[in-house]
Amino acid sequence: MFDTRKKQERAVIIGVVLQNQKIELAEEYLDELSFLALTAGAKVVKRFMQRLTHPNPRTYVGEGKLAEIAEYINEHEIDMVIFDDELSPSQIRNIEHVIKCKILDRSNLILDIFATRARTAQAKIQVELAQAQYMLPRLTRMWTHLSKHKGGIGMKGPGETEIETDRRVLREKITKLKERLALIDKQSITRREKRDDKVRITLVGYTNVGKSTILNLLTKSDVLAENKLFATLDSTVRKVVFENVPFLLTDTVGFIRKLPHQLIECFKSTLDEIREADILLHVVDVSHPGFEEQIEVVNKTLSEIKANDKPILLVFNKIDELKEPFSPDPFADTEETPYIDRLKKTWMAKENAPVIFISAEKKLNIAELRKVLVEMVLAANSSK
Repeated sequence: MFDTRKKQERAVIIGVVLQNQKIELAEEYLDELSFLALTAGAKVVKRFMQRLTHPNPRTYVGEGKLAEIAEYINEHEIDMVIFDDELSPSQIRNIEHVIKCKILDRSNLILDIFATRARTAQAKIQVELAQAQYMLPRLTRMWTHLSKHKGGIGMKGPGETEIETDRRVLREKITKLKERLALIDKQSITRREKRDDKVRITLVGYTNVGKSTILNLLTKSDVLAENKLFATLDSTVRKVVFENVPFLLTDTVGFIRKLPHQLIECFKSTLDEIREADILLHVVDVSHPGFEEQIEVVNKTLSEIKANDKPILLVFNKIDELKEPFSPDPFADTEETPYIDRLKKTWMAKENAPVIFISAEKKLNIAELRKVLVEMVLAANSSK
């Protein structure tokens, strides 16, 4: 019998260490890019980094580094190269003259993951529109690119079905997708207006921090929650009642650094769930080494969509995965103080109030979370 299993694509990832940027931060960016590639189904076998004052406007990295990468690709049967920033059409053309394999940038990879994760008609149209808008300025390059590499990561959605189109046809497609999405958005607005006047709490946060797990825990639902980026694309709304206090709890798509602007524009309806919320639960993976920057990314995105003026509860999740206890005093006898009480005395609690520390996976401190939510809902009700 023939082995019909799909061959896993082999990839190399490429990043730039900017001037005054710590190498550890650049490594973290590539760790995330590697996780994105894994989520898309690729195996990262090598990473290349180069310190530059800014990415090369012609080839992203220097020409010498690009030649080194091309040599490695030729010797190791690499299927694709993934760059950690969005490439311009001219950069892609110049890189293709040197590297003879599939070329993706971070935006293209994220769009591909969204294409595989979209489940509802709305999400599929949103992703298809974002892909078409991304493709339009790169159309000439996409023709030659796709004629050489059919299918695989980065080729889902319109990129695979619009090879023969010209810009006029693609613009018409974008117009039609916008019209269909506007109709669905109007229906979504109508559905939201028909909801009663219950307080709305919306989960926000960086991707893969445990928002869906928290939703499942608080609502006894069965929403997909897995250790992959962008497991949730569509908003999920559930009615919750704690201590005879009802409210609506909504899960939303996770944010990420360098999120393609096309996605923010196309996911307007999903982001409206955040804008129209009464309370935001900003979930943070406190075990992640870069959680502080992730908080900044989320706060910046909330500011961009004008949703940063609401009551926000910072939920530090995954405390069970912290490698070592956080103690305000390294010489204190920490054994006598409960772990969560010690966390409450750290800078994380003092600089980000109101906060709460939990583990949704291990169900730690969930009773306190429920109590705080009831208090916030009652306060929101009294102010309506």
